Amino acid sequence: MTELSDPTPSDTELAFESALRPKSLAEFVGQQKVRNQLSLLIEAAAIQGRTPDHILLAGPPGLGKTTLAMIVAHESGRPLRLTSGPTIQHAGDLAAVLSSLAPGEVLFIDEIHRMARAAEEMLYLAMEDFRVDVMVGKGAGATSIPLEIAPFTLVGATTRSGMLPNPLRDRFGFTAHLEFYEDPELQEVLSRAARKLGLEIGEPALLEIASRSRGTPRIANRLLRRVRDFALVNQLDVIGSEAVHGALALYEVDELGLDRIDRDILRVLVERFEGKPVGLSTLAVAVGEEQDTIESVVEPFLVRKGLIARTPRGRQATRAAYLHLGREPLDTP
Repeated sequence: MTELSDPTPSDTELAFESALRPKSLAEFVGQQKVRNQLSLLIEAAAIQGRTPDHILLAGPPGLGKTTLAMIVAHESGRPLRLTSGPTIQHAGDLAAVLSSLAPGEVLFIDEIHRMARAAEEMLYLAMEDFRVDVMVGKGAGATSIPLEIAPFTLVGATTRSGMLPNPLRDRFGFTAHLEFYEDPELQEVLSRAARKLGLEIGEPALLEIASRSRGTPRIANRLLRRVRDFALVNQLDVIGSEAVHGALALYEVDELGLDRIDRDILRVLVERFEGKPVGLSTLAVAVGEEQDTIESVVEPFLVRKGLIARTPRGRQATRAAYLHLGREPLDTP
């Protein structure tokens, strides 16, 4: 029987995520179609002795875009450079990154849709001709100096592919659309994580965690860590369904995977506004959250679960939302 070990200095969020990241496409669970497509792209580039085509990874947060970028670099035998769109606010920022790339290096830009427009326009030329034009001087005396850069593979990740300008999107040789995971796939993710962490946990307990993970591996691993902590504090050698229920109840994650913010939004729609449509800005003020957080993080899951509907007049609770809150449904969509 494996006992839960005491926390160590490496037992941090970063170390936890790093330990669980698959190192190859063969180890990566789920996204079978995307894995096959990436494998073909990488193998074809290797046969032709060139850098792989530029890749855009699109999909909701937590589905493995960063991990896939690392795998692309690893399986291509190339070094990896990581940066993010919000840190590239000037063309000069991007020029500095591109000019320092080693030949064949994989450049990963997370949240690529949040790059500054001037940097995006510089990226067009870099992706196509491996060249950037650097402006020297100001006003009438300004001149453009072409700067050759080493061939590279750009891997961009975005949760909002619709915000990318068409000229940038068209320069990617391959766009992968990542989908939410099914419960059996998440159970496999959790089983692999439990083995790496040395946890003794039953299959029903794994399935229980998977069913509350919102179709997202990142959330599944986070909940597993909370369950592990619960078992450690309560001196449980084997983690069963009862431990999972206790841990997730403590952290207010219900049987659908809804947390406190999700339920606050449903209660506001059902109780305060009595099922009437509510605008996003009004809803954000009512629950004390940022509009962007509601729109990009909370709302997609609630819509996918059929708990709220997006109408031309605003967000509206559905019949399923009333039932989940234990309320008598009104004439709702």
